[in-house]
Amino acid sequence: MNAPLRVVLADDQVLVRKGFGMILAADGIEVVGEASNGVEAVATVRRTHPDVVLMDVRMPEMDGLEATRQILANGSVEPRVIMLTTFDLDHYVYAALAAGASGFLLKDVSPEHLVLAIRSVRAGDALLAPVITRRLVERYVRRDAGTADLHRDLAALTPREVAVLRLVARGLSNTEMAAAFHLSEATVKTHVSRILAKLRLRDRAQAVIVAYETGLVGGGSTQGEAH
Repeated sequence: MNAPLRVVLADDQVLVRKGFGMILAADGIEVVGEASNGVEAVATVRRTHPDVVLMDVRMPEMDGLEATRQILANGSVEPRVIMLTTFDLDHYVYAALAAGASGFLLKDVSPEHLVLAIRSVRAGDALLAPVITRRLVERYVRRDAGTADLHRDLAALTPREVAVLRLVARGLSNTEMAAAFHLSEATVKTHVSRILAKLRLRDRAQAVIVAYETGLVGGGSTQGEAH
C-alpha cells in the first residue's frame, strides 16, 4: 500500500498528457510512461508494468481500442485500462469495455474526479457513469459482432446474484445495493465477486455489458425482477 500508484498516459496530444501528469503528480500518483499512439502505448506498458493506463480512444498508427486488446490479451488482472474520450457516446469505448477496459472518462474530467477514478479502478472497481454507460450499452449492445464472446449463461447465478447483477448494470454502488437488499456491504461485495467468477468477467464494466446482452436489463427480453 505504501508504493505509489503507477500510471501510463497514452494520448496523441502533448498538452493532455502533461496536464493529466501534473494533476496526478500533485496527488502522489507516479506517471511511469507516456505514449502518443497505440503502438507506443503497448510497448510502454510492457516495459513499465503500470497499475493503470489512461488510454485515448483515437490515436494514430494504432487506436486505443486495439492497444487495449493487446495489453489485456494475456488475461492478467493488471493493468487496469481507463479509456479517454471527447464524446460520451463512442462506439470504440463500448468495444473497449468488452475488450476488458475498466471504464471511461471524458477528457474534460475534473482533477478530483480523475484522481478518484484512477484510485477506484486500481482498487478493483469499474468506472461507470451510470447514465452515460447505460446509453452507451443500449446503443451498441447486440450490434457489435466483436463482443459476442462476452455472452454468458446466467443460469449459473442464484436468484440473489441475478438481482445484484441487475443493480450493478443500473450503476448502483455496493453501498446502495446493501441498502436495497438490507445486507452488509461485505455481503454485497461477495455476491459481486461470485458473479464475476461464475461468468468469467474481468470487472463490473463487463458485467454491465453481459446484463444488457442477455436482456437482463434494458430494452428487449427483460427478465423478471428478482428480489
